[in-house]
Amino acid sequence: MPDNTAENFADHLGDLLGALPGVEAVALGGSRAQGTHRPDSDWDVSVYYRGGFDPAGLRALGFPGEVSEIGAWGGGVFNGGAWLTVGGRAVDVHYRDLASVEHELAEARAGRFRWEPLAFHLAGIPSYLVAGELAINRVLRGRLPRPDYPDALRRTAPQFWRAAADRTLDYAEAAYASRGRLTETAASLGVAALQTAHAVLAARGEWVTNEKTLLERAGLRPLDATLAALAADLPGGFAAAAAMLRAAG
Repeated sequence: MPDNTAENFADHLGDLLGALPGVEAVALGGSRAQGTHRPDSDWDVSVYYRGGFDPAGLRALGFPGEVSEIGAWGGGVFNGGAWLTVGGRAVDVHYRDLASVEHELAEARAGRFRWEPLAFHLAGIPSYLVAGELAINRVLRGRLPRPDYPDALRRTAPQFWRAAADRTLDYAEAAYASRGRLTETAASLGVAALQTAHAVLAARGEWVTNEKTLLERAGLRPLDATLAALAADLPGGFAAAAAMLRAAG
């Protein structure tokens, strides 16, 4: 086991995962790659493979945790992974099929993408998220492209996310806010806020790989105060929140 330092631990992960059959590259992601982590932050690592990957090899390393099969996370661009404890540290491993990643990168460069639902992502994810990982993550082993944000995507993605936010707000107003349904209204405003934040950052040409700091980056954190007042005046609070989101950016 390497010395008890973050740098040596990252190097250790690169060695372990890079040696698995079929793996061509390993990248460190999340807050650890961007230097914004806390001492207790997880380690997010992606293994990039070509032509197939057998999770049995990862399972055979013998670390405590859960190792999924390929496709177990819904079959989209997030096609499986593992939650492990390695040397006392929480490590999340994501499977990345290089053929799929290269396809989504080419699609993003043409301004095309699709939306996918994904657990723990309230607004779902765009398929160009895996291209964003290439741009942001730190490569530990192998070689990966580091794409700029495509001009075509800066045109198409904001339109998509704005339209999604508008649909969410319109439905929430008609089905929830006008009928006094506080919980559903608040939940819908949260989703619309994240959709709006995606639009704002896409227009700037900034990659998004998760929702954890999305509202801060888009300047939408003040929405918290508006949502906190919903119970006192649901129609008025909804109108104020919707106006804020539609004017954002």
